[in-house]
Amino acid sequence: MTISPPEKEAKVKVTVDKDPVPTSFEKWGKPGHFDRTLARGPKTTTWIWNLHADAHDFDSQTSDLEDVSRKIFSAHFGHLAVIFVWLSGMYFHGARFSNYEAWLTDPTAIKPSAQVVWPIVGQGILNADVGGGFHGIQITSGLFYLWRASGFTNSYQLYCTAIGGLVMAGLMLFAGWFHYHKKAPKLEWFQNVESMMNHHLAGLLGLGSLSWAGHQIHVSLPVNKLLDAGVAPKDIPLPHEFLDPAKMAELYPSFAQGLTPFFTLNWGVYSDFLTFKGGLNPVTGGLWLSDTAHHHLAIAVLFIIAGHMYRTNWGIGHSMKEILEGHKGDPILFGGEGHKGLYEILTTSWHAQLAVNLALLGSLTIIVAHHMYAMPPYPYQAIDYGTQLSLFTHHMWIGGFLIVGAGAHGAIFMVRDYDPAKNVNNVLDRMIRSRDAIISHLNWVCIFLGFHSFGLYIHNDTMRALGRPQDMFSDQAIQLQPIFAQWIQNLHFLAPGGTAPYVGAPASYAFGGETVAVAGKVAIMPITLGTADFMVHHIHAFTIHVTVLILLKGVLYARNSRLIPDKSNLGFRFPCDGPGRGGTCQVSGWDHVFLGLFWMYNSLSIVIFHFSWKMQSDVWGTIAPDGSISHVT
Repeated sequence: MTISPPEKEAKVKVTVDKDPVPTSFEKWGKPGHFDRTLARGPKTTTWIWNLHADAHDFDSQTSDLEDVSRKIFSAHFGHLAVIFVWLSGMYFHGARFSNYEAWLTDPTAIKPSAQVVWPIVGQGILNADVGGGFHGIQITSGLFYLWRASGFTNSYQLYCTAIGGLVMAGLMLFAGWFHYHKKAPKLEWFQNVESMMNHHLAGLLGLGSLSWAGHQIHVSLPVNKLLDAGVAPKDIPLPHEFLDPAKMAELYPSFAQGLTPFFTLNWGVYSDFLTFKGGLNPVTGGLWLSDTAHHHLAIAVLFIIAGHMYRTNWGIGHSMKEILEGHKGDPILFGGEGHKGLYEILTTSWHAQLAVNLALLGSLTIIVAHHMYAMPPYPYQAIDYGTQLSLFTHHMWIGGFLIVGAGAHGAIFMVRDYDPAKNVNNVLDRMIRSRDAIISHLNWVCIFLGFHSFGLYIHNDTMRALGRPQDMFSDQAIQLQPIFAQWIQNLHFLAPGGTAPYVGAPASYAFGGETVAVAGKVAIMPITLGTADFMVHHIHAFTIHVTVLILLKGVLYARNSRLIPDKSNLGFRFPCDGPGRGGTCQVSGWDHVFLGLFWMYNSLSIVIFHFSWKMQSDVWGTIAPDGSISHVT
């Protein structure tokens, strides 16, 4: 961190252009107004494809980085509007067409439903009795569990939220128009990363988490405590009534003391509603809501502190450029100029920025997919197996698409925004210069994994066909136990006992411990790993490495290759490149994304099949009074 005299600092100031682009309905009404060729009208069907393909390809419409930045910023507001409308529809369905209020009264016996099929030409047969006298289609989105955890107790509250979503969508649409046509930010505003980091960390993530923690403490916790105790939803006080400290003190005695324990640093008093129990609530099979409220409060504190880390108007704090360019000198990772030049790339190329963000967000989404079943966050979610399967599938697919998107935008960056002259001997240049070694090693890994992982299955099939089960790889014959994974599981199971002695349970029962069951159904239990898991995980390793191989090859060879040295002139997508150049089909950056996508599909199909099979055969099922478990399959 550096401290510099304030007068040296460039002051952060809000800079906008007023009325930069006139609002024109004539322009909006003309298809392809953004491209001279398209604006002339259709000649062939290609015109239709290009209308869709190029409408948001802002780079091809203008080379002005400021205008491109404004268009992206405006499009983000449009995207948020779509999300708010979509969310509003979900809440409206819950308010108007669902059995949410009936489900709340008996969540283990009544199934969630929010769609009723009209009895036209016999389609009413699709409606089933989901319990509580309601006929409809069972839903697997998991929204009922989210709503209960949030503290919704009736359909009126869902209506209000649906209307709120539409109001927010309207605001977003207005903001998108206003910040492009009326007051548009200048380029320097988009490139002011320190201020952006401070606001996103302290404002968006910090205050966002804090406000959610506040909602959880003041609304969700009391409502859920009463619901768990069997109080009927209609008898639960309205959310604003819990703002009365006397009412809250009946449920959480520490509220009677107000803020005194906070200012006297006697924070332990608040442990009746801010807990660190670990494990799951035995009534609902979800994470303890008092644990998640505590979590959001702690996260908020961390992010608000993090939001004071970067240097803006005051002469104290970090500079992003200095941090990045400090990464040099390590002969293996950061040889030569290290990260020099990366700051300029990330502040002038939206594709580079997007590629990094998509890769991180995609990875995070896949991590979320695994947390949703191992540590189910919402009440009763864990015993709705259809929903659990849907949530896992949903998050895995989303993560896969985002990671492939990272490969796409990485390649577009290389073709359109990368300047070799400005990146001499830095980490990016050194990676591109050693691309042959990187790709050939990755190729070798893929071939090795492919032969060996698949070979184990071929061996098993052959032995089974020859009637020699004793020579197969299995827990009953030749064992291949995943000893490292088992060690990690055990480590995670034992760790809280050493690092957090007051925690009563492991972070997830998937690692070990007891079986949690709700209404005779298994919510989660220790997930044992054996030979079959070892084998299928190496298939996962194989398909993931092939996906990475294709996407990375697309990025590293986006500008040129031995067969086509002028790729950078041909662009991100181009067809087979003419006679006399053999083997030049499917070599563009676009084609690599296309081929990588297939392997992402392959990879996730196997993952989802594996997950479905594993959970139904080893985890999910019913538990008898004597404690014996009969699994689904």
